[in-house]
Amino acid sequence: MSSRTMHPWPAKTDSEAANPEAIGALERKLASYLPPHQVRRVARAYQYARDGHQGQFRHSGEPYITHPLAVTFILADMRMDAEGLMAALLHDVIEDTSATRFKLTRRFGRTVSALVDGVSKLTEIEFSSRAEQQAENFQKMALAMSRDIRVVLVKLADRLHNMRTLGVLPPEKRRRIARETLEIYSPLAQRLGMNDMRVEFEELGFAALYPLRYHRIREALTQARGRRLGVVAEIQEAIDNRLAREGLTATVSGREKHLWSIYQKMKVKKRSFKSLMDVFAFRIVVESVDECYRVLGIIHNLYKPVSGEFKDYIAIPKANGYQSLHTVLVGMHGLPIEVQIRTREMDDLANYGIASHWFYKRGRESVNGSQGRTNRWVKSLLELQRQAGNSLEFIEHVKTDLFPDEVYVFTPNGKIIELPAGATPVDFAYAVHTQVGDTCVACEINGQLSPLSQAIESGQRVRIITVPGAQPNPAWLNFVVTAKARSAIRHFLKHQQHDQSVELGKRLLDQALARFGTSYKQIRKSQIKLLLKETGAATFESVLQQIGIGSRVAYAVANILVPEQRREQPEPNLDSPILIDNRQRLVTSFARCCYPLPGDPILGHISPGRGLVIHRESCKNLSGIRDNREKCMPLQWSPTVKGEFPVELKLVVTSERGIIATLASRVSEQEATILRINVGDRDTQASVVNIVLAARSRVHLANIMRRVRNLKQVRSVQRIKN
Repeated sequence: MSSRTMHPWPAKTDSEAANPEAIGALERKLASYLPPHQVRRVARAYQYARDGHQGQFRHSGEPYITHPLAVTFILADMRMDAEGLMAALLHDVIEDTSATRFKLTRRFGRTVSALVDGVSKLTEIEFSSRAEQQAENFQKMALAMSRDIRVVLVKLADRLHNMRTLGVLPPEKRRRIARETLEIYSPLAQRLGMNDMRVEFEELGFAALYPLRYHRIREALTQARGRRLGVVAEIQEAIDNRLAREGLTATVSGREKHLWSIYQKMKVKKRSFKSLMDVFAFRIVVESVDECYRVLGIIHNLYKPVSGEFKDYIAIPKANGYQSLHTVLVGMHGLPIEVQIRTREMDDLANYGIASHWFYKRGRESVNGSQGRTNRWVKSLLELQRQAGNSLEFIEHVKTDLFPDEVYVFTPNGKIIELPAGATPVDFAYAVHTQVGDTCVACEINGQLSPLSQAIESGQRVRIITVPGAQPNPAWLNFVVTAKARSAIRHFLKHQQHDQSVELGKRLLDQALARFGTSYKQIRKSQIKLLLKETGAATFESVLQQIGIGSRVAYAVANILVPEQRREQPEPNLDSPILIDNRQRLVTSFARCCYPLPGDPILGHISPGRGLVIHRESCKNLSGIRDNREKCMPLQWSPTVKGEFPVELKLVVTSERGIIATLASRVSEQEATILRINVGDRDTQASVVNIVLAARSRVHLANIMRRVRNLKQVRSVQRIKN
């Protein structure tokens, strides 16, 4: 344990920064842990920033240099190294002054200029919305983080000082910045294990976003504090005495919930303020891991532990490196007591997270372990960024991944995989490897076949069954919870949908060209040039894709490609039907009004945004467009079509107990799945049952209907046509 003491980031930095002698105070602070030549480098960076920001003022009227100086004080309390401190002083010069990255590199070195560039905002880009601007800035920060974690520390300190000085801004701007802080910067601080900073973000954000609620809860907490003092002192004394009797030296302190935490629990868990105040929380800090477990045994002898409420984050740390023992006890008068037990180094790590790296030597195992976990998470942001379609999608993925709670599951080889609470086997598969996720078809949990949508729990052993050539299912997006899984599935589907849309567009265009006596293969470059000029499209491929998804009409495109004077007389019956296979499921859909099955005569209807919608030929919904060649086209099932297709049956059955279970049993005997079932009364003796089930073909459906019709309770069975 280092002899240095870690202090919370002090609010006094504002006044220090406003003082002309502030740089002297900063130099004295830095001299306590940096060599003189590094302190001089930081002082030179201050002079450069001060000269660059000369004549610039903050909303409060203070000289602008007070802001970067205050940010540097915050980082100095973390014992940040000289390059990180210089970047903090210079973090706004590229945006707000004539300084460039080249000038900074020549003056302060490549590392400092790269850090400054990582923190600088993207002012040269015109953003379509404030949300996108926020996303772009966060994306750039995350990419810079992946190369140097100091970038995000400077950014967090910058945001912390801005939050402390939020009062001078207009109310609307205050609320916007507060919401952004609570949604992005607070979870980010938590993910990096920086609890003290997270708590301050949440308190300041709460006060700015909901000032009335903040003040009311603060007043209630102040009143409750007085009533609790006696009980807290009594419990603390009992713990102190028992530990002393066992010869253990420990620091025991009561923990008080902060206001944002109280508000969130009241709102989300629908709990009253009084019920939250009935829980007493304590932290016990000792010198070694061995003492942590000894204290746990002593505490469990002193008060009765609550079953199922013990968590060992020392043996299995959280993803952000957090380590501690958590237990809940029943104390005097039946009061619940929450206790955290940890070493001093773990306590520093819990409060300062990745920032505590600068307090200890790089060789220390616990800090390296924390940094390794953090760096793995930061590196994964690069992969998300590459797969995300745009900045808003990227930030959605990152916000989804900032989970405070994790589950820990085992691979068949015994390796531990960390996942957020609520994760499914599909999330697990993508956590192992993207290729495993893409080709996943089934899973075993503790040796038992389980649904891919089932939430997995800590301690379970998960085995993923893969098949070469298998593909992600779009339905997985309804239940996966990790950013990596969601991003990888979307990435795959986007590319697959694009390719399939282009292929379908070619076939539809070829069919339209056949009416003018030509074909897709006969299109010349000059015709494509004319088409792109007329439509304003960037590429011919994009035109084909738009045809495939129904955003462009193939007949209209063919009109441009083949002017009237160049058309030949087509041969009769050139409207050959398009073959429908299950491989185009992303760009074709099956109408829910008539539920077509392989074997049914079918027609296609082009629907904007949905592509080709397949109906039964007899469907009444096609009556208005059946003869419109631009919107309706002949289709034919491919001989190789496979898969399950929804179909609806209407049954009239005798009203008696257990009939639904009997029907379900008969359907499953024929290897079919019931998708939806609805029961309505016809009269006192009979009921009408509508079943939507998945069938493979008309033959398969006929077998199902035959088996159901043989039941004595079934009076009639018919397939619903519309």
